[in-house]
Amino acid sequence: MNDQKVKINGARLQRSLEAFADFGRTDRNGVTRLALSEEDKQARDYFRSCCEEIGLKVKVDDLGNMYAMLAGSSSEPPVVMGSHLDSVKKGGRFDGVLGVAAGLEVMRTLVENNVTPRVPVVVMNVTNEEGARFEPSMMASGILSGKFDKDTMTAKKDTDGLTFLEALQSIGYEGDAKNRLTEAEAFLELHIEQGPILEKEDVSIGVVECVLGMVCYEIEVSGESDHAGTTPMSMRNDALFAAMDVMTEARGKLAALDADLVYTIGRVNVWPNIHTVIPNKVVFSLEARHTSADVIAEVEKIIQDMTVSPQKAACNVSVQKLWGRDTVWFDPALCRTFEQLASSLGYSNKRMVSGAGHDAQFMASYIPSAMIFVPSVNGKSHDEDELTSWEDCEKGVNVLLDAVLTIVG
Repeated sequence: MNDQKVKINGARLQRSLEAFADFGRTDRNGVTRLALSEEDKQARDYFRSCCEEIGLKVKVDDLGNMYAMLAGSSSEPPVVMGSHLDSVKKGGRFDGVLGVAAGLEVMRTLVENNVTPRVPVVVMNVTNEEGARFEPSMMASGILSGKFDKDTMTAKKDTDGLTFLEALQSIGYEGDAKNRLTEAEAFLELHIEQGPILEKEDVSIGVVECVLGMVCYEIEVSGESDHAGTTPMSMRNDALFAAMDVMTEARGKLAALDADLVYTIGRVNVWPNIHTVIPNKVVFSLEARHTSADVIAEVEKIIQDMTVSPQKAACNVSVQKLWGRDTVWFDPALCRTFEQLASSLGYSNKRMVSGAGHDAQFMASYIPSAMIFVPSVNGKSHDEDELTSWEDCEKGVNVLLDAVLTIVG
């Protein structure tokens, strides 16, 4: 166990976070900093200047991922801290950037205390985690881990028709593939929870054991359009009423599966979407998340067996699986280290799961990885009202610092 009494500078961390928020700050004190935008370039330039100011060597790979390194006494694989600087449109000041600012603050603390680590320490800015401008999310970490094909991903276009590669080149952050992160002793990511659990339970640190497995389906219900005023109810093939029956039935069956299962109907489209016309088609999404592959399999069976009873409507139901992922478990030893260090600092903590995706889940496929969460006020995230207290930010970074010192000591 690391017995260092070194602590980070909380006021300096706050200043860093506010400085980053200036790049894309909205009128309501949120942030719009889409990947590879001018605001993203400004945040990257600021991050680079802060790192170089304390003597770190900054490299950039062919995906725009940034690596700021503090040399160690050996050239063995590094310990890497990281997250992302890009945001969603009208997002918050903490999502992603806290993990980068945390790594920067850890580096500043190591340098000012003349710590020479056993192995190099790196703070990483991962490109396009959000996928808000160029889909999918976690694009760069997906390429690094072999989940995504580079050529396919860099050809993705934004709503203006600009490709990822063109945008990357336009801001001057296309580096060399030889700089990619290929191995590391550990990848550590600090992030806001983006949910209400830690605040509700008055816990300071969440030790994240896994990122939940999930499936996402699209369900189409087809019926027949007729005049809304002249067609008797008994003679209608109303796709929307049928879809509502399907949703209600699915909700009841999913609710009976497991108390920890979460499921969402987040997108619904209705045709022809005219108030005087009986709907002839409804398409809606249904996603579900759980740690257990068996529970997810039961979810899929429920979805695939969806039908509309003839007594309800003469409509047809078809289902299509859009995508899915298995639960990603983080390194048990690193999770225990985070847990022990949080306790040693006197911070309340608990084991928890992440329902949202993060770069660490892809990194975990080839690097021992782990995450910690700090509370989100009212569970808000991807929203201008997103907030984490400065005190909780500081606690999270102190745990991160001690973890780095423990690993490289």
